[in-house]
Amino acid sequence: MAPIKTSPDYVLEVLLQQENGKATLSDLSAAIGVDVPTIEKWAGFLKEYVTVEYPTNVISKPFARLIRVPEEPFHVQRAQGQVLSSYKITSDNVTANVEIIKTAKELVPLYQIYMPEVGLATRAVLQGLANELIKRVPLTIEDISDQRRMAALKDVFKAEARSLVQKEFAADLAFAEEPVKKHKAKKGKKGKHKEPKEEEIERPPANLGDILAGILLHNCYGLGNIELLISDNYLEEICVNSSHMPLGAYHIKHGWVRTNVFLPSEKDIYNLASQIARKAGTNITNLEPLMDAHLMSGDRANATMFPVSSFGNTITIRKFARIPWTLISFMKKDTGTISSDMAALLWLCMQYELNILVTGGTASGKTSMLNALCSLIPSNQRIVSIEGTRELSLPGYLSWNWIAMATRNKNPEGKGEVTMLDLIVNSLRMRPDRVIMGEVRRREEAEVLFEAMHTGHSVYSTIHADTSRHLVRRLSKPPFELPVEDLEAIDLVIVQFRDRRSGRRRTLEVAEIMPSEDKDEVNLNYLYRWDARSDSFEKINESKRLFEKLNLYTGMSDDEIKKDLKEKKAILEWMRDKGVEDIESVGETIGEYYRDREAFMKRVKK
Repeated sequence: MAPIKTSPDYVLEVLLQQENGKATLSDLSAAIGVDVPTIEKWAGFLKEYVTVEYPTNVISKPFARLIRVPEEPFHVQRAQGQVLSSYKITSDNVTANVEIIKTAKELVPLYQIYMPEVGLATRAVLQGLANELIKRVPLTIEDISDQRRMAALKDVFKAEARSLVQKEFAADLAFAEEPVKKHKAKKGKKGKHKEPKEEEIERPPANLGDILAGILLHNCYGLGNIELLISDNYLEEICVNSSHMPLGAYHIKHGWVRTNVFLPSEKDIYNLASQIARKAGTNITNLEPLMDAHLMSGDRANATMFPVSSFGNTITIRKFARIPWTLISFMKKDTGTISSDMAALLWLCMQYELNILVTGGTASGKTSMLNALCSLIPSNQRIVSIEGTRELSLPGYLSWNWIAMATRNKNPEGKGEVTMLDLIVNSLRMRPDRVIMGEVRRREEAEVLFEAMHTGHSVYSTIHADTSRHLVRRLSKPPFELPVEDLEAIDLVIVQFRDRRSGRRRTLEVAEIMPSEDKDEVNLNYLYRWDARSDSFEKINESKRLFEKLNLYTGMSDDEIKKDLKEKKAILEWMRDKGVEDIESVGETIGEYYRDREAFMKRVKK
């Protein structure tokens, strides 16, 4: 795809066509169709290639001279092979085409993204306008540290970027937006008319202003070309491994892919990492070469500096789901994460305030499952969520009594840190009915979390463990080393699993923790398990502890509990069949069920 050229690019072309590389400013003005002051300004942006000289002789006219011949920009060659999938992504009116290509030589699929390219001079002018944009929208420390202010400022950046582009490229925008002229039809031999033809002229796209403003916004407010990758909802991870290697990414459908995007130098990688750090209220330096922060979108960003990372500076961006998962999403045939019987059991546990831990390996879907469960909470309860990075999204009907808290890193002086432990301890003073914790990483956090369970709060959290048995061992032995009696506060364990070979995510196990006569261990009663060979879910045992607890606290008999499960299963399958899937629709439906169960069931039966 040829780069988009604007008037500044034609200034370079005119100079290149001259034998001595010189042209008076008035001649350039006449050739390009812009005034002399604008050409002088562009020459300042192009000072690496062009200089403007003003002769001492008043009769002589000032002229522009080429001092360096621009090099042809490097274009990544379009890969040849089998196209596995193709689609478009758009970020701030900048649209790119994506192709996932399988080739005979490469071991992993290639992620080919074709972004709008602009000419060298246009790019230089946009870089100059970026400095002007930053002056127009100055940022304070309070703005950078407050995500809500930064989100609001993005609209200001966007409006100012469009204003600058409109002023600087007025002639190009007018030319792009005017209709293409056509030749009049001419009579041919024997009275036949020739078809009219469009003028053969290099015309910029009609949405040139949106494209240039979007690129300017990405360079000033965002992460440059990486912004388009972040806008690809099929990507879960974006990895900058060094300036010598292309960016890697994890694609939902195709697993790990190699992109055709490069960052030019280690300095560019460091500048991006530093920019992320400043907005997150932290820093990354030679003395502190590791950074864990988050983007304005809420995505988690990790960065390392050379020589801690031997091959160069790195950035790893883990994206959270833009469209939150629900149990209905997990039940869909093309997803297949969970069965309707399992989903009904989880709903029952959430309705009657049982404690649940979601466990699994990295990127197995722990947080997604936790988020899906939270949509089943009744609206008449107070919710406190605690996270390192804000990822949970609850339906609107719960937001009126939901307190969302997030940790804070220490400032460059080593002060102001707010840890997960601080927030957990504080949350117990807020009279919550439900406490949701993002992930347990330390013994102190686990101790307070289990204390919350023992004091009557309903608690939900995630933790790393491959199986239910592994979870029990991790909690009862170092590094957590909790008393076995504490583990009995957990009612249900959900184990998430990601099949690395196929990329499938499944709920591997659902188990309840049973009290044991042996004080040094706890027993597990496995309720459901996923069979990898048949890709199906098997019911292993009937519930014992859950039924006993519900019988004790609600008075429901075993038959009534089973009837309730059957009803919930029917509702979930009805929602799946009716396409009630997004978080707001699911939340509204669940809220309607809680509000008037009998009226709701009549509607479902109809």
